[in-house]
Amino acid sequence: VVVIGYGVQKKSVVTASIAKVDAEDLGATAPLRVDNALKGLAAGVNVTSSSGQPGAAARIRIRGTGTINNSDPLYIVDGMPIEGGIDYLNPNDIESIEVLKDAASGAVYGARAANGVILVTTKKGSGKTRVAYNFTYGFSSPWREREVPNASEYAVMMNEGRVNAGMMPLYPDPYKYGEGTDWQKEVFNYNAPSQSHELSVSGASERVNYYLSLGYNSQDGIVGGNYGRSNYDRLSVRSNIGCTLFDNSEDRNWLNKATIGTNLSYAYITSTGVTTNSTWGSPLGSALALSPILGVHATAEEAESYLGITDYVHMYDKDGSIFMLPGADYNEMVNPVASLSLPASKGWSHKFVGNFNFELQIWDNLKFRTSLGADLSFWGSDGYTPIYYLGTNNKATYSSASSESDRGLVWQLENILTYDKTIGKHSFSVLLGQSMKESSGYYLGGSARYLKDYNKPYLSYTNSVVEDGDYNAWGAPNPKSKLASWFFRASYNYDERYMAQVTVRRDGSSRFGANNRWGTFPSFSLGWNLHKEPYIRMPYWFNTAKLRFSWGQNGNDNIGDFRYTVLTSSNNNYIFGEDENIIIGTKASGLANPDLKWETSTQTDIGIDLGFLSNSLTFTIDWFRKVTSGMLMEMNIPTYVGEAKPIGNVGIMNNSGVEMELGYKLSKGDWDFNVKGNLSYLRNRLIEYGNESGWANLDSFQGTGAISRAENGMPFPFFYGYKTDGVFQNMDEVNSYVNSEGGLIMPDAVPGDVRFVDMNGDGKITADDRTCIGDGTPDWTWGLTLNLAWRGIDLSMLWQGTIGNDVYDATRRNDISKTNLPAYMLNRWTGEGTSDKYPRFVLGDSVNWQSSDLMVYDGSYLRLKNIQLGYTLPEHITRRIFISKLRVFVAAENLLTLTKYHGYDPEISSGGTSLGIDYGVYPQARTFSFGVNVAF
Repeated sequence: VVVIGYGVQKKSVVTASIAKVDAEDLGATAPLRVDNALKGLAAGVNVTSSSGQPGAAARIRIRGTGTINNSDPLYIVDGMPIEGGIDYLNPNDIESIEVLKDAASGAVYGARAANGVILVTTKKGSGKTRVAYNFTYGFSSPWREREVPNASEYAVMMNEGRVNAGMMPLYPDPYKYGEGTDWQKEVFNYNAPSQSHELSVSGASERVNYYLSLGYNSQDGIVGGNYGRSNYDRLSVRSNIGCTLFDNSEDRNWLNKATIGTNLSYAYITSTGVTTNSTWGSPLGSALALSPILGVHATAEEAESYLGITDYVHMYDKDGSIFMLPGADYNEMVNPVASLSLPASKGWSHKFVGNFNFELQIWDNLKFRTSLGADLSFWGSDGYTPIYYLGTNNKATYSSASSESDRGLVWQLENILTYDKTIGKHSFSVLLGQSMKESSGYYLGGSARYLKDYNKPYLSYTNSVVEDGDYNAWGAPNPKSKLASWFFRASYNYDERYMAQVTVRRDGSSRFGANNRWGTFPSFSLGWNLHKEPYIRMPYWFNTAKLRFSWGQNGNDNIGDFRYTVLTSSNNNYIFGEDENIIIGTKASGLANPDLKWETSTQTDIGIDLGFLSNSLTFTIDWFRKVTSGMLMEMNIPTYVGEAKPIGNVGIMNNSGVEMELGYKLSKGDWDFNVKGNLSYLRNRLIEYGNESGWANLDSFQGTGAISRAENGMPFPFFYGYKTDGVFQNMDEVNSYVNSEGGLIMPDAVPGDVRFVDMNGDGKITADDRTCIGDGTPDWTWGLTLNLAWRGIDLSMLWQGTIGNDVYDATRRNDISKTNLPAYMLNRWTGEGTSDKYPRFVLGDSVNWQSSDLMVYDGSYLRLKNIQLGYTLPEHITRRIFISKLRVFVAAENLLTLTKYHGYDPEISSGGTSLGIDYGVYPQARTFSFGVNVAF
């Protein structure tokens, strides 16, 4: 069976596009977070790790980026919608994950299903009491380090760059510096430990079933983990209990059965982190930028010179050595080892999720089910900052402590009637439901300065000098949001040959204006099992053939609150009166729009399901087209209005593609083998940006200007810059690069400079020649799982990757002259014929290193994500020590990655507009682990 919204269906009669990942697939991947577990396992589901930092969330896009706003899918765990992600879940507690990809499958969730729905079903007890314990211990290291010049190579290039810029060389003997400091090795934490413990008790009697679990996961980061930074710990508890109150099905057909159930879970998570994917003083950004001639620690002479710096205080490592200061030449860049030694802010969260349900068999096959669920979350952070000095722009002249706490409560009440009936070959299923949901919360924080007792580095009224301004507090309630809904679904099939399903949901949301508070979201789907037709003769090896068609509309209300009305902006100044006094006050932040409504996704899907060789070989293919209209963006208004632009439904996004899945299973004697592969193609286009120009520059980078853009008719987002055509090798090539009138297109160029392409044909290189130079969205994503078992030995592998995505390498800081350079600059132009790609090195060069395709690289990759080898001892041996199952295993994660990209990781997802831009991404870890699975 396949889990669908508010029910289950036999796979043979499913008419929508639904991908299923079961517990066996999840067990093979051994993820720390559930969202990362879907990577490579489902067609049409693009999962990208936002960072290799422990506990980092994954970016999930189902059938493309649906909107320029929030494109995250809706998560439903055991019927309860979950806000803020599903990192609280222990992957070992999960029975299956269903991904509702098309509009027909998601329409029952209406206003929240535009970006797809992920249904998580947790385990329930069955059979005799079973106690299981799983243990894993591992070691993690970076799978790659970036190649950078050593100290001697750096000194040679700096001298060359200064000479080319008309300056004198800086290093008289560049080769005396040798290898110098490898800043990456100083920052990375090799063999960072991780461990997990999972204990569960499950079983069932005639009337009660139960599943209880306790889990603990801990992982140190490969950047700063040895300094108490970038670490993650999670404690999770779950209780799933079902009880049959009475069952008189054999005595009567009315009010004959009643059941109750509870799903309760709790998770406590603590984490520390480092700044990731940033060149602005982050540990990895600084490690790539600092000169290898500099040392981690200061010499005695350097340490003495620091004493003359205003506000300077010595910073020591654990051995008492003073850290080196890079100096003002590096702007905000600091000694990364010194920055890691500072106390880390500690994030924490408590999450309680509960769902109580009652089901009554009213008459025949008419059932009533009511459920009440709650999601209560507490989260915040505690920080301490001592007096320190890392640089002019990175220092603290007094100690301080801060603490912040947030609380969020989501509750949901649902009442559902279902009726299932089969009359001969006709099967009917009708569902009618009502739902109401409310979200609320508040935040509270405070800080204190000038701590008296450094042994108490936390916020305390008694631990600070009592003066005006030494304390600060803030807080406010978060706005409530409410959703009220009615939904209906009717399914019909004749002899499992012809299938049809209609779904309608009507939602009312407090997030929209009074004129459009309610929305209706319809869908229908059709299916035809050709192999059931008596007049269609198929070969004996051709067992299943099903055609599917679906159409529907879903909404997106995940847009924030009060965007339809006027909010006030405080601390605005204006001139008032004859004396032209400056008055501080408040003003309207913009114009209201009572017509604001849902972002609407309209999707069409055509699919074919095939089965061969007794369905041991299966193949599925889907084509889809998804158009999101009414994207929330700023509306165009005349500038003379004098107000900020209101928000309106003015944008359109289009996604279309093809998804394929192929699977094969074989059991013969002692051998069990199965392989499953999936391949997806996606075409994304922004149809209407909504503003007057039809485009907008998005991300920018220091010294290069805009590097990403949104524009009508283009992928969203795309990299923006100049196209290049090699490097001028001599003056003849410079003089021959002319326009139609014979004038030089690049009159200031010299040999060794980049030849930029005149895209608009106006005979000169200007900002108007910038164009699309790549994008971070893959054309193709794929995954392949293999499982093999023989006489207690089992082997599993997961391969996954992408094709057609680009990476913009933004790790080079052109505005800081002394920074180290990427290794590709060792292949720079140094004379005619030496390089036709990388230009000559000129210190402070702002021309050759404008945003261009020189920074764009093929980000396609193939990765052996997981491999696991295990052995299960024979049962006749383990039974002697009262163990029903004993399995030991070894595993590796990210063991092999093949890619043309030279950076830390080709898998880069730092945000909606920064997709594919590498500012120094925290790399994925290569992990080796071992463990044991025991059951009693």
